Amino acid sequence: MVENQVEARGVHDPRVLSAMLAVPRHLFVNEALMDQAYSDHPLPIGDQQTISQPYIVALMTEALELEKDDRVLEIGTGSGYQAAILAQAAFRVYTIERNRRLYSTARNLFDKLGYYNIVTRYGDGTKGWKEESPFNAIIVTAGAPAIPDTLVDQLDIGGRLVIPVGSLFSQELIRIEKTENGINEINLGGCRFVKLIGQHGWDHN
Repeated sequence: MVENQVEARGVHDPRVLSAMLAVPRHLFVNEALMDQAYSDHPLPIGDQQTISQPYIVALMTEALELEKDDRVLEIGTGSGYQAAILAQAAFRVYTIERNRRLYSTARNLFDKLGYYNIVTRYGDGTKGWKEESPFNAIIVTAGAPAIPDTLVDQLDIGGRLVIPVGSLFSQELIRIEKTENGINEINLGGCRFVKLIGQHGWDHN
């Protein structure tokens, strides 16, 4: 998976590749789909949510340009796989999930696998986690109609935000770096994610 789907497609950050090798992806999918865990496509995890394809996970992680002492906020815990990858490359990961079942399942799996540098919260991720801000990096694993100002506000100067932005059917993967003079924005290309639901995202209905 790492060699053929990630590195071959241009992801070369050694810390990202090492993290992808270290995390057992099959443990983050439903048992019936374990034989597809290392395939190059997203998989359903229930409640109309998915675990992203390995390449997208690696691409977004590399775009964060993580350092070993970074504190990272993830919006949308989902299966927990992306948080586990981040936990390999950063000091601490704060992750928020609005779906109670996914939140509980991921929290139990983090404990079982010994990811003690992952801090979880159940709630509306579009509001961020103000009490723990500022963050060195923020990653959003669902498509937003626009970049939430709440998340930009919770970035430290020099911090990076990676988020899919667009319509309900397709988005562009946007990387933002916050500077003392504002933000620098780069488009990393097209993508498709489930919708980001919350006060600063799409309405639940």
